[in-house]
Amino acid sequence: MQISLVRKAQAKGPLYFITRTARPTFPLTASPLYVMEALEEFARERGWTVEQTIRALIDANPAIAEDNLEEENETAIPSPAEQYYLVEAYPADMADVETIPPPPADWKGDSDANPSFRALSTLSPPVNRKIEPYGAAFLAYARRKRHGRTFSEDDRIQAAAKAKRVEDDDDGEISEPEDPMMLARDAKDWRGQDHYAVLGLSKYRFKATDEQIKKAHRKKVLKHHPDKKAATGQEEGDSFFKCIQKAHEILTDPVRRRQFDSVDEAADVEPPSKKEVQKPSAFYKKWNAVFESEARFSNKQPVPKLGDDNSTKEEVEEFYDFWYNFDSWRTFEYLDEDVPDDNEGRDHKRHIEKKNANARKKRKSEDIARLRKLVDDCLAMDERIKRFRQQASAQKNKKKIEKELAAKKEAEDKAKAKAEADRLQKEEDERLKAEKEAGKKEKQKAKDAVKKNKRVVKASVKDVNYFAATQPSSQEVDAVLDDVDKILANVDPDELAQLVSQLNIAGKDGAKVKVAFSETTGALVGAGKLKESDLKVFK
Repeated sequence: MQISLVRKAQAKGPLYFITRTARPTFPLTASPLYVMEALEEFARERGWTVEQTIRALIDANPAIAEDNLEEENETAIPSPAEQYYLVEAYPADMADVETIPPPPADWKGDSDANPSFRALSTLSPPVNRKIEPYGAAFLAYARRKRHGRTFSEDDRIQAAAKAKRVEDDDDGEISEPEDPMMLARDAKDWRGQDHYAVLGLSKYRFKATDEQIKKAHRKKVLKHHPDKKAATGQEEGDSFFKCIQKAHEILTDPVRRRQFDSVDEAADVEPPSKKEVQKPSAFYKKWNAVFESEARFSNKQPVPKLGDDNSTKEEVEEFYDFWYNFDSWRTFEYLDEDVPDDNEGRDHKRHIEKKNANARKKRKSEDIARLRKLVDDCLAMDERIKRFRQQASAQKNKKKIEKELAAKKEAEDKAKAKAEADRLQKEEDERLKAEKEAGKKEKQKAKDAVKKNKRVVKASVKDVNYFAATQPSSQEVDAVLDDVDKILANVDPDELAQLVSQLNIAGKDGAKVKVAFSETTGALVGAGKLKESDLKVFK
């Protein structure tokens, strides 16, 4: 048998050894994983543990075990978590030891009675050795054993974990969501694909560095490689992987990348409309983005900036002169029709080349016209040009300009004054409205308080049994309630609140309650709000 042993030498650290036992049941090339599984089966047949089996085999043949130690290459040291599980599954301290049982009583041994057996040597004394399973193969075996996985399941899970580590290590610099339609692209239509989007570099495009392209390509390959997909159980074709490879091939070739950048419409910035640039700050911000995008095609560098509202007339004129005489390197070879590379059909090949040349020339003319119109639109919206023209006219007609400026200032002052008046009026209206709302709330609150107090007053006579010693008659109840209604009809909120306060103090004491009502009626009679003759109970 072949088994894997580990020793921790004091000076050299972990070393890895292979040894053979007395029974060469397995080939010398058997892997440690194969041997470990065979040991388990061997142990189960005899009712032993794996540790006891290894100990018994070494103790039975220590000389062979010691004479055949060979140092192997070091492998990765397991993590603390893996070491913990290994110790739990296979403890290094094998205290329980069972020796090989003695031979049966009828065993003749090395004697004339047993001519077929000859002892060549004797066993050396047993030696206790520390056995520790170790190595990448054993880690994989222990992981599968602990989680109950098959080989294919474990490989799939490990591949998924590695792909996730790659995603987690990404700092977000080249991360962006993947469009499902892009993932389903046909690799044959590579001319129509957005190579930057395929690699996740949409926000960089022509500004992407070689290092960013390299990192993006590596990330996409690790995620979409057909082998990785198969390992994780995904049945996805290699079409998008071919798209990734094509994008990397084009973007790493300076000539072909320049051709693609020449027709990369996704990097273009649409010119703003008049409505979008009504504010001066919006004009400079939006048009500056447009010209920065177009500047990537310029043979002359650096390109003049659009500037701002404080730019001089010379700077503005230099800017527009540059763009009206723009020297562009832009080509359109990327959109060419493929030219056949066979030796047959030379006339057809020349026809295609001529067709492509004419198409490029046409597109170049259209691009020049497009750029000129773009500059014309910017010039028409540029308030600085209008201001410069006004300044030129001011030299010829200074008084007229001064009058216009004064009128303009007056209009602005009026507008400001009107705006200030409108603001003050609005604040006053809001204040009055708030006061009105507050008054409504206070009135409603007072009404609610009066209603509540009236309920308390009516309930107070009921709580004292309408001042009757026994069950009151209907006439007695009506008399008390009539007086209560007359009191409530003539009392004001403050007097009502005072009456409720007295009733709360009186509680359910009928005499005190009646005194409280009598005091209130007396005050109402004294104020002329109520006649004493109208009362029946509270006189």
